[in-house]
Amino acid sequence: MTMRRQRCAKIVATLGPASSTAEQIRALFAAGADVFRLNFSHGEHADHAERVKILRALEQETGRPIAIMMDLQGPKLRIGTFQNGRIELHAGRHFNLDLDKAPGDDKRVCLPHPEIFKALHPGDALLLDDGKIRLKVLSCDAKSAETEVISGGPLSDRKGVNVPNALLDLSPLTDKDRRDLQFGLDQGVDWVALSFVQRPEDIAEARKLIAGRATIIAKLEKPSAIKHLDAIIEQTDAVMVARGDLGVEMAPEDVPPMQKRIVRACRMAGKPVIVATQMLESMITAPAPTRAEVSDVATAVYDGADAVMLSAESAAGQYPVDSVAMMNRIIARVERDDLYRTILDAVHGTPDATSPDAITAAARSVAETIGAAAIVTYTTSGSTTLRASRERPPVPILCLTASQATARRLVLAWGVHPVPMRDVRSFSDMVQSAQAVTLREGFAHKDDKIVITAGVPFGTPGATNVLRIARV
Repeated sequence: MTMRRQRCAKIVATLGPASSTAEQIRALFAAGADVFRLNFSHGEHADHAERVKILRALEQETGRPIAIMMDLQGPKLRIGTFQNGRIELHAGRHFNLDLDKAPGDDKRVCLPHPEIFKALHPGDALLLDDGKIRLKVLSCDAKSAETEVISGGPLSDRKGVNVPNALLDLSPLTDKDRRDLQFGLDQGVDWVALSFVQRPEDIAEARKLIAGRATIIAKLEKPSAIKHLDAIIEQTDAVMVARGDLGVEMAPEDVPPMQKRIVRACRMAGKPVIVATQMLESMITAPAPTRAEVSDVATAVYDGADAVMLSAESAAGQYPVDSVAMMNRIIARVERDDLYRTILDAVHGTPDATSPDAITAAARSVAETIGAAAIVTYTTSGSTTLRASRERPPVPILCLTASQATARRLVLAWGVHPVPMRDVRSFSDMVQSAQAVTLREGFAHKDDKIVITAGVPFGTPGATNVLRIARV
């Protein structure tokens, strides 16, 4: 198992029943998985703890940082039960929702979420069972809503409810999430994926609880969050385009342009962005994806996403390792395409008027001009390396850091190959270390040039102020 991936975009693989043993997880890593997702909507704490133990042992064995993401469940909005467990709704009929916990029928059912009634207005849409049932609100108050069935069909107990475009007075962190979060932090997870984000304040609430022990991924799965897109990106550490939930609350044809808008906004802000959900969905049961799925993954890579994600494909599917290997091949093929660099360079943010941004932008330009083999960044907090990643340089970014936590988190970032190492004591020590590591890890050959960025004095977070060209 080599240290280096021969690509820039990263792969997030979800662990589950099909990928829980040490042998299975090792095979996923060897096939190309960089970040491993623990889905806290499923599984017990003991299951997740065992997976963390396996991953940390694999990291120790390979000497390569491995990022662990915990994905919190978030609030689950569901209807109540029916007298016979199931009803049939017909278009044009009226159907009421209320707070009465009595079993429902084809006229009404309990919706035990007063927050929804407070947010509703006549004319609003309500979606049940992943959007299969569509209702239009005719009238409503704080305890009930009368609706017309627009799209009918069968409906059974405790199906999910979506309220498109409504801002609900709900915290993204339920009591279960808070317990899970504490457990995950105690296990040493690197990233916390936060579900049900609606506004920037939701990030602040989670950040206070996390208290610097992990970094945050805001899952954008509600159209209401898009109204606050820039503010959410500013508050979070990374973003996930959760297309499954977005696709329920938005028209399907609106999801692709929304995906591109989110990816572009994250790239301009220098925040890692993951494209997720149904990327190789058919590989849950088939050994090869559809051509449309291959094109979907490729599109995310062409757009410059930091990572693409597998969910059920690697967690519960019949071909978890093949799914990762296929995604690895798609990314590698796209990044060899001459058009890839043209598309990538077409979206390029303007550096902020700061010394760190000026140094990082110059590093990319210098690396191109002199034909450098790599850009080497020294970082404590990770900010120097994330700036380099935002530039999307045509050469690998080698991140040297004395912080194991920083190395693990930076695994997610585009083009970044983190290497934990001892602290450097002097400028000459820094240059010698950069030369030795690029040679050892196969990023450069003898006499190749490398571009080095760092902050002096060493150990000062965010103080990128040095650019150096060195020969290996």
